[in-house]
Amino acid sequence: MKKNLKKILILLPALFAVVFVSFCIYLSVLLSPVSAQKTASVINDTNAENSAVAAYYSGVRIEVSYGETAYDVANKLCSAGIIKNARLFYYFIRFPRAFSIFFKNEQIPASYALKSGVYYADSSMSFPQLAELFSSGKTEYVSVVIPEGYTISKIGALLEQNRICTAEDFISFCKTKKLPLEYGIPAESCEGYLFPDTYFLNIGMDAETVARVMIENFFEKIKSVSGLSEKNSEDLFQIVTLASIVEREYRVPEEAPLIASVFKNRIRRNIGLYSCATVEYIITEILGRPHPERIMVDDTRIDNPYNTYKWAGLTPGPISNPGLIALDAACNTPQTNYYFFQIADASAGKHVFTTTFEEHKVNHNLYTKK
Repeated sequence: MKKNLKKILILLPALFAVVFVSFCIYLSVLLSPVSAQKTASVINDTNAENSAVAAYYSGVRIEVSYGETAYDVANKLCSAGIIKNARLFYYFIRFPRAFSIFFKNEQIPASYALKSGVYYADSSMSFPQLAELFSSGKTEYVSVVIPEGYTISKIGALLEQNRICTAEDFISFCKTKKLPLEYGIPAESCEGYLFPDTYFLNIGMDAETVARVMIENFFEKIKSVSGLSEKNSEDLFQIVTLASIVEREYRVPEEAPLIASVFKNRIRRNIGLYSCATVEYIITEILGRPHPERIMVDDTRIDNPYNTYKWAGLTPGPISNPGLIALDAACNTPQTNYYFFQIADASAGKHVFTTTFEEHKVNHNLYTKK
């Protein structure tokens, strides 16, 4: 009996050694890349100029949404065939140094912080390479075009459509006091200060960050408009408000300054602007109703401070986010004797401008019949 026990005690360390070595080999296999061959590029382009682009967009496209955990990313990589074991990759992200013995030829940091975005991962990549990729912030950008004249809610819907952020989050940030106060906007909303432009954004981007990018772009772009960036916050707000109405009224660029002159002349005489765009803003943005095909007489009687048929002067704030043409028209408005404008060619978006109401009535009857 004692001899058998002695043999067992002698063999036990060897047995443990065999088990440990086997386990290490097993782990090594699970930690090794799925494939020795790099995945072909998802872009089929033989142009040498695009070789760098093709190299980046090789592999499998993996989206990491804002708020997703390391384990979520690990599961996505495993499902896509990029790694062999999701839980092992999760533990590697949490405790990278514990696995350094398996990656002697690679630099292993103390920790990784995975970031949201869109990445292209390859099955030939090691755990450290994948962790480095997903924590680099080097993601695919989504090109989002914000049209001139869009409101906060329309921009929010466009961002959500492109999976940048939710419309609710974007609208919430733009309609709270925090950002207007920070950027010196004398209002409780950022409406008018979200510059319409082409933006390159990340999927799952923070809504507040998106809003800041657009506001900062606004203050940068208005430097190109003569005299605009020098205005104090109150005067700038008035110009942006007027520009937001002009933006929704003009279609031919050369008419924007003339439309602005009509509105300024009417403001000086305390005459209502009579802008259908302001009524449309009330219907869609304030009342939350569908976009009307036509503005009816009853619509012009809505009791709201944004109704320029009911109240003289500018609206309490911008009704859209204007571009440079409308901003320049509102800031550097030519002097005219015009008090009225009437659509003359709906297909081309051209207007006729008149000084007296009698002239306007003649044009109204003439072009309405046409």
